[in-house]
This record gives sequence, structure tokens and C-alpha cells, in this order.
Amino acid sequence: MSDAGGSGFATSLTSAVDNLQSLQSASNGLAVQAVTGDLTDIHNATLASTRAQVTLELVAAVRNKGVDAFNEIMRMQA
Repeated sequence: MSDAGGSGFATSLTSAVDNLQSLQSASNGLAVQAVTGDLTDIHNATLASTRAQVTLELVAAVRNKGVDAFNEIMRMQA
């Protein structure tokens, strides 16, 4: 059995989490600008917030499926 598939999945998941952190940081920055009155385009803030939310939901769903798969494998081995 090759480890290439596992490392590819790990790399993809790490990349998704890094992307999520970047999107959340951008969204937070725009939210601060909105609160302080420095925001010039509310549309950008709304889009950034939505992107961060959707990405978070996707990463959480992938994590949950991974945990479910792991638990199922453990049940099969018991």
C-alpha cells in the first residue's frame, strides 16, 4: 500500500486550512475597517465574510468525514 495518497490528502487538507486562515484574516480586517468607519466598499467585506464562512463549512465537513472514516475503520478492525 502506497503512502502517496495519504500524503496527498494531508497536503490538500493543510492547504485548505491555510487558505481558510487567510480568508478569515482578510474578513476580520475588513470587519475592523467597517467598525472604524474606514471601509469604502461594503460589498468587498460581505464577499470576504461569505468566502470565509463557506470555506470553514467545507473544511469542517471534510474533517468530519475523515473522522467518520477513521472510526469506521476502527470498528471494522475490532
